Amino acid sequence: MHKKSIHLLLLVLVMVVSGMAVAATPEDKTRVVYHVNQGDPGLHMAALRNVQNHINAVGADNMDIKLVMHGGGINLLLGANENPDIQSAVDSLKLQGVDFQVCQNTLTSRQLPMEALYDTTEADIVLSGVAQLSILQREGYTYIKP
Repeated sequence: MHKKSIHLLLLVLVMVVSGMAVAATPEDKTRVVYHVNQGDPGLHMAALRNVQNHINAVGADNMDIKLVMHGGGINLLLGANENPDIQSAVDSLKLQGVDFQVCQNTLTSRQLPMEALYDTTEADIVLSGVAQLSILQREGYTYIKP
């Protein structure tokens, strides 16, 4: 073998081995934030399906998923009160560890109590949906807008 070819082969081998050394460990989780800010129920169902499809592909144990809702996006949880399909999807995703986060600014501007939203507690409320999106992205969450 030519000397240049051997050096190139060794370089590639070193890169592959060093890449394995920094590969993700089982403790690492894929961190994703889904952004929902539109009031369309069809979009809400599509977003919930996207999250479930993501979990199906990667595994719930391998993910940390947040779904941040503000503006019309909180209609997802308002609509869930009367839509058993949305209720079922929300319940299933929560059981798989998905964290639904609701914008306090939106609740205040729309004069809605937290209790008006399906299965929402104080722990689900964030001060600002857009600020939360920025914080999560800074923390390494991948941003997805369904």
